[in-house]
Amino acid sequence: MKFIQRLGYYLGGFAIGLVILMFFLNGKDASCDYGPNARTVKNISSKPLSYNSEAANFINQNTLDSAVVVNLIKYGSVDFSKSNTKLDSCKVYHIDNSYKEKPIELSIQNCDSLATILKINYIID
Repeated sequence: MKFIQRLGYYLGGFAIGLVILMFFLNGKDASCDYGPNARTVKNISSKPLSYNSEAANFINQNTLDSAVVVNLIKYGSVDFSKSNTKLDSCKVYHIDNSYKEKPIELSIQNCDSLATILKINYIID
């Protein structure tokens, strides 16, 4: 069998396999979150959020919507050097992002079934 024929059979089988794979994974929420930042943000985003009194005051003073806070978490980057990940029960993560071109920092306590926003601050240089 010539190389061109083997290549044709290979590409044909590969294409059929891709179609079958797309059929099975079509309705699934499959993602490739393998980095520590993506896994942490996904874990926090999958839980209901509650607000500390200090965070609630900041949100009310700056007229932030809950959708804005969710997007700050979802698209933010976790600063593991400021985070306290050594705790057994609830780890505390610091997430940096920007809102209206101002850098903002969130401090989130991530427990098993609940994520609590402890603090939200604009970062002043």
